[in-house]
Amino acid sequence: MRAFFLDRDGIINEERGTYTYQLQDFIILPHVLEVLISLKDLGFKLIVITNQAGISRGLYTKKQMNLCHDFLQIKCQNIIDDFYYAPLHPEISESLSRKPDSLMFERAIAKHDIVVSESYMIGDKERDLIPARKLGIATIILGNTVISKYADYSIKDISQVLKSIGV
Repeated sequence: MRAFFLDRDGIINEERGTYTYQLQDFIILPHVLEVLISLKDLGFKLIVITNQAGISRGLYTKKQMNLCHDFLQIKCQNIIDDFYYAPLHPEISESLSRKPDSLMFERAIAKHDIVVSESYMIGDKERDLIPARKLGIATIILGNTVISKYADYSIKDISQVLKSIGV
């Protein structure tokens, strides 16, 4: 099984520069739903991999985060196969789950029997790409000004994902 791993903030929903945990602030970016549906139609598992350190910092709860994820699932017809999140912050406790470490990816790969050489990760920061690259997953950086030595592909808009991977 091949997978498309996606960072959340800045890829799926609007990056606000602060934690996004309330539904009124969870704004799905343009073209995301169409791209997710296209990737699913191509046979990719869709897996969200996200750091959510605001939970351990006491800024919001897992329930609030899950309400945002449930909202996303409703909007995209429940096609996301799994969500992995790292609730810890380095000021509170170190975690191998938190990107740029790879434990969230490793858990998803094992659970969903993912073939890493046929899979992709899209993120807007290097810390999103580092664990994917370490595990042999192709990487895509999204953003107008982001340049990364960890990116196999660089796109300005998520609508360019399919073209960038040759589909």
